[in-house]
Amino acid sequence: MTFLPPPSSPWSSTSRSVRVASGSRGAHPGQLQAAIPFTVTYVVIGISGLCALGAEVVWTRLLSLLLGATVYTFSIILAVFLFGLGIGSALGAALARSSRNPVRHLGISQLLLAPAVAWSAYMIHGSLPYWPIAPSLTQSPWISFQLDLMRCVWAILPATLLWGASFPLALAAAAGGRRASGRLVAAVYVANTAGAIVGALAFTFWLTPGFGSQDAQRILIVLSALAGVITLAIRAWPPWKSARHAAAAVALALAAILVLRLVDGVPPLPGALVALGRSLAFRLGVRNPQTGERYQPNILYVGEGMNESVAVSGNGRVRLFHVSGKIEASTSPKDMRLQRMLAEVPALIHPRPRSVLIVGFGAGVTAGSFVPYPSIERIVVCELEPLVPQRVSQYFREENFDVVSDPRVQIVYDDARHYMLTSRERFDVITSDPIHPWVRGSAALYSQDYFEMVRRHLNPGGVVSQWVPLYQSSDSTIRGELATFFSVFPTGTIWANNERGQGYDLVLVGTNGPATIDLGQVEARLRSPDYARVLGSLEGVGFKSSLELFSAYAGRNADLGSWLAGAEINRDRRLWLQYRAGLESYTEQEVDIYAQLARFRRFPDDLFVGSDSLKRAFMGSAGQPPRTP
Repeated sequence: MTFLPPPSSPWSSTSRSVRVASGSRGAHPGQLQAAIPFTVTYVVIGISGLCALGAEVVWTRLLSLLLGATVYTFSIILAVFLFGLGIGSALGAALARSSRNPVRHLGISQLLLAPAVAWSAYMIHGSLPYWPIAPSLTQSPWISFQLDLMRCVWAILPATLLWGASFPLALAAAAGGRRASGRLVAAVYVANTAGAIVGALAFTFWLTPGFGSQDAQRILIVLSALAGVITLAIRAWPPWKSARHAAAAVALALAAILVLRLVDGVPPLPGALVALGRSLAFRLGVRNPQTGERYQPNILYVGEGMNESVAVSGNGRVRLFHVSGKIEASTSPKDMRLQRMLAEVPALIHPRPRSVLIVGFGAGVTAGSFVPYPSIERIVVCELEPLVPQRVSQYFREENFDVVSDPRVQIVYDDARHYMLTSRERFDVITSDPIHPWVRGSAALYSQDYFEMVRRHLNPGGVVSQWVPLYQSSDSTIRGELATFFSVFPTGTIWANNERGQGYDLVLVGTNGPATIDLGQVEARLRSPDYARVLGSLEGVGFKSSLELFSAYAGRNADLGSWLAGAEINRDRRLWLQYRAGLESYTEQEVDIYAQLARFRRFPDDLFVGSDSLKRAFMGSAGQPPRTP
């Protein structure tokens, strides 16, 4: 949720606002039009505040789809919003000082907000996503930031200017030519702020998830127009009083008809935007080299929840789960392999796991990988967005073993850190579904403080796994992420999910105690009848045995001392990862990073234990990529 100061700009002082009502260029107060009732002013400025903060909530969410959900996108949107409010407030104050009829100007400003909001809705839904901008054409985030700033200004500046002008005009309208008292200023501020709070809460928790962004923006148009009509109708009622009143009533009726047309013209949120985000225009411009046809995403489901916008698409045999314009999971071989590894590696390293905690549901594949284990009695999944397990999971039911229907599964709709802070429960395995650190807020799941919290919630001998993407990152960032994890789990190991033998992403594994992997014991478990479904899930992603799974071993902390020396630790009090990851979301260095990491790979005799024949077989298979199913 986003909160801003009331739509009266922080750049216009209260004293200046107080003076706007005291007349124009020495004009006698009697020359000004009479004020409207205080109650009307409070209602109108309250509606204005409600719409301003409601729009900011909706547009921040939509523009994050278009620009990428980084901390920089949020900052750009906020900067444009504040800039518009500030400039609008200054213009409104100047107009209030020179106007003999601030009531009329207040009403007109609210009426103009209806087409301004409609403009923003059309730009965000129907125009900006299709501008021919390809993020992959530059690796400099600063160039992209300029484009992002330009698009935000183009889309939302007109409405913010009008909201900024509303406060000084409301003060002038309420004062009616008299000098506004401190009590009057405070009352207008209270009404404006109360409306802003209601708008932020209503559009975050009710209107957007309940009706969708299209209808949420329609509501903004209607409310803005209603505020204008209320203001102007007070002065034009009754319409039969005079010809001027009748003309004003006709004008308001025509304005109402125009508002209905604007409401009808708000386009729906494109499912392709939820799925492809900032890459939409580029992807739509790509032609199939064989058929010459342009790419068209096959959208199977689109949902706007309380926290995220989600989509499911199909591309041949592959289904993809998208969150806020980014692919979060899919049934492609490399993604299925990763999602299985996040669960299978720690579950097999642990001799007999009984309880599991998964951070993030995703497509449910990681959580579902624990379902076939006969020893597991409890599976807890922390997920922020209810739509994901309730709606998205059904599209991946085969791959996730219908995890939401398993009686051992408890889905907790809460932030994972908050859940662990408020729970004393301990687990044998804790893992996370893939969540990229450049997504705003996700870097807190890669901090030293978070990993220490995870360790406190592990049973003795418990195992934790953590995803680390090599793509859209740099070597210094990867070294920092690894060093942060190993600072809490010093016996930690690294497992590689390679693509065609080259680096793609990693799985970090740590233990709450001594780290050894009994190859014979793991292989015996997999060959037992109780583990037939577990072996089947591994075979489905190319791992025909435990040796092939463990051949993904890529190193450990003990062997990376020189490479990790000097790496910066990511801490809650210095969460550098969220800023650096946002800058590196345009980079492609995964192959080089993995090559650096691979130089330190050694066979750890003290980590893998078992018979000599198993060790020889493992050493023969180690380093070979798994077979693609």
